[in-house]
Amino acid sequence: MFFRIFFALTFTLAMVAGAFAAESSEGGKGGDLTLSLSESQASLWERATAATMALRYDEALKIAKTLRNENKGLGCILEGVVRISIYDDKGDTASLFQAGRSLEKCEATGLWDALRRFEIGYVQGETGHSVKGAMTTRSAAKAFEESQEQEARAFFAIYAYYIDKSFSWVPFKSDNRSQYLAVLDSASINSKRFWPLFLTPLVWMYYDKEDFATGLKLAERGLARAPGNPVMLQIKADMLYRLKRYDEAAKIYEESAASYLDRTGSSIRYWCSVLNLIRIHNDAGHKEKAAEWRKKLDDPKYRSLEKWMPGSLMNDLKKRDLL
Repeated sequence: MFFRIFFALTFTLAMVAGAFAAESSEGGKGGDLTLSLSESQASLWERATAATMALRYDEALKIAKTLRNENKGLGCILEGVVRISIYDDKGDTASLFQAGRSLEKCEATGLWDALRRFEIGYVQGETGHSVKGAMTTRSAAKAFEESQEQEARAFFAIYAYYIDKSFSWVPFKSDNRSQYLAVLDSASINSKRFWPLFLTPLVWMYYDKEDFATGLKLAERGLARAPGNPVMLQIKADMLYRLKRYDEAAKIYEESAASYLDRTGSSIRYWCSVLNLIRIHNDAGHKEKAAEWRKKLDDPKYRSLEKWMPGSLMNDLKKRDLL
């Protein structure tokens, strides 16, 4: 869940934070500062997370429908989470837009409304409205800040880490990034329903720190909980690439390309595999293999999806004249 744009969204959040520092928070308005659920509802959410990470999306959507019968607002939010995950894995943009429309209508209060806005912020950022998405996510994060629950603190930590990073150059400004990493690490271990939402940004934070060895360990932790998850496998390959373990990274991405082509056709993650294989083989000194994968980009299907490719990956390839 939420594997693709934490970097872009949180970076935008950091850019706009100073300008809106005095803005009042919408957080917590109209509800308690808790994400606690009844035992039956918590079990349903956990089951939906497990099904989603195992790619059993129809099952996860059915569970969301069941939760909706017990709590209309929470079931609505859960459905949005699942549909975003379908997009993230399969590149189903219709699912992303459907999630956005649904989440706008979900009725929730307190921290559940904050989670709803957090999800909406993702959709807005992924569909080209990065500043709007950043501000939506900021308002949600400020609500989470007021709670002492571990999961709520972890959601706030995702936002706060990049805010502190953006102001790290300011003299005498407190920097709590180590604390936020610790919060996310603990929550990613302890939470059964939100662990992918916490583990994924944690991996990318260590990537940002250029601590790729820790990022790899965290990706492997994720794969231990969701064996074979194709998105987590790509994250593992990204860490291996940065560790210059090119053969291992190439093997994962070649298998990923074949798997996505079989499961989803020429989808977003298939083309992400192709783009990554260009630079992996190039950096490994396999120029002919890099050229073979680059030739695949002549496909009109790629051109139609090029705008959906990760900006950081595209910028790196263009900078090095690999496209």
